[in-house]
Amino acid sequence: MSQRFENKVVVVTGAAQGIGKACALRFAREGGQVMIADRVEDQALLVQQQIQQEGGIAEICMADLETSEGAKHVMQTTIEKFGRIDVSVHNVGGTIWAKPFWEYPDDQIEKEINRSLWPTLWCCRAVIPFMMEQQSGAIVNIGSVATRGINRVPYSAAKGGVQAATICMAMELAEHNIRVNCVNPGGIDQGERAIPRNTDALTELDKAGMQGVYDQTIRDTPMKRFGTPEEEAAAICFLAADEASYITGEVMNVAGGGIG
Repeated sequence: MSQRFENKVVVVTGAAQGIGKACALRFAREGGQVMIADRVEDQALLVQQQIQQEGGIAEICMADLETSEGAKHVMQTTIEKFGRIDVSVHNVGGTIWAKPFWEYPDDQIEKEINRSLWPTLWCCRAVIPFMMEQQSGAIVNIGSVATRGINRVPYSAAKGGVQAATICMAMELAEHNIRVNCVNPGGIDQGERAIPRNTDALTELDKAGMQGVYDQTIRDTPMKRFGTPEEEAAAICFLAADEASYITGEVMNVAGGGIG
């Protein structure tokens, strides 16, 4: 691979599995020094070990990124370990339940928003001061094409917020040489998750809702297949790289032709 991230420090949140793991591995293979931020230590250690075995550099930081304190802890720890932050990828999020909006109880709506909006907002706010001091940096937020989907209104609202915040931050930060972009994944085949998003058994209503999401994804994806974490990581790394230096405030669908 090319060494686009040689001498660059990269934070990847939610890096213990899925898209985050694929990003962490690719950044490291392209020369980046990676901070693996997650809240599941054993899985994060496995990613760190794989990077180190391949000759890369990686540290881990455990934090609950649904909180401002957790996000600040990750960025401060990265500065203490590496001295700077050149790239920050905010990947934490994901659908927990799926059903018609009126069937969601109040607490599930709040948990969906907490899971898929706050980690990105908190991490952006925590990393921006360090990038402003450097007068350089690239932020890549992870949205979703679920903003045009069924059975996931709270999650879709959260990801719509991620997209809007990305564009607004890009406008505010351009004069500081900080780029902010968003990648919208489509349906992604991540295999069996090492850490389930929902520790409770899904109800029959949620199972039916998930099937509806799957059916719509295949129907509305011109390529008629799910993507891979590695395909998402390729786009994320492009937007984070210097070769994308004239791209900011963009929302890129990486979804087999699906639109969000």
